[in-house]
Amino acid sequence: QVQLVESGGGLVQPGGSLRLSCTASRSIFSIYGMGWYRQAPGKQRELVASITSGGSTNYADSVKGRFFISRDNAKNTAYLHMNNLKPEDTAVYYCKTTTIAREYWGQGTQVTVSS
Repeated sequence: QVQLVESGGGLVQPGGSLRLSCTASRSIFSIYGMGWYRQAPGKQRELVASITSGGSTNYADSVKGRFFISRDNAKNTAYLHMNNLKPEDTAVYYCKTTTIAREYWGQGTQVTVSS
């Protein structure tokens, strides 16, 4: 089994920055890819950034140039660096990884962008 624990969310003004962290209970990110998703009230969960086990990254058009995904395999931790935050970025953010058996999700962390 794998547990994913997230941290780093909070309240920030437009234009501000936050870094989200996702720490796994054991080393998995070296062999499995992972992604960051978000879900706003009344909307479906959407993929915002992903990274493969080989290090290739992809981003949703709405966050390109502002969000950056990274991984530290030694620390079993993945990150989402969020810059120039906008009110429409407000959502609960979740990290996810998929093993051979199933998907694992973090508990979610709230990001609120408001003046």
